[in-house]
Amino acid sequence: MSSAACIFCKIIKGDIPSLKLFESDKVFAFLDIQPLSRGHAVRFLTIPGALFPAFGVPLVALVIPKFHGAKLTDIPDEDLTEILPVAKNIAKATGAEDFNILQNNGRIAHQVVDHVHFHMIPKPNEKEGLGIGWPTQATDMDKLKALHAEIQSKM
Repeated sequence: MSSAACIFCKIIKGDIPSLKLFESDKVFAFLDIQPLSRGHAVRFLTIPGALFPAFGVPLVALVIPKFHGAKLTDIPDEDLTEILPVAKNIAKATGAEDFNILQNNGRIAHQVVDHVHFHMIPKPNEKEGLGIGWPTQATDMDKLKALHAEIQSKM
């Protein structure tokens, strides 16, 4: 399934050129043209950035399912099985010792393209690559246990 207006679907079809890293029946991976760091790949994903030491260029790879869906919950399980193995292979191929695999769902969560995509973002040093602030919140253990039970019952 694809969407005629989706930029990632157009890349998969070959209507828009890309620097393809991998393709199978269910997955397409390519280099992000606006990387955060060298090696940033998208398994149908995108991020801007850092330098890939061997080539002196930023790298981010995107890894995407060929099945069009805006959010992870829209993609059938069988179309997700190759995503992480491909992202892992890209990470190994870049030689990145430290890296992030990022996937956003919805505008508030910073999703820009409405097609599920995973970013493989090398983190070559403290300044390049993805920067994350992870603010934590205090919680009540009884409330946390109730939430745990609720989520578990729906799985």
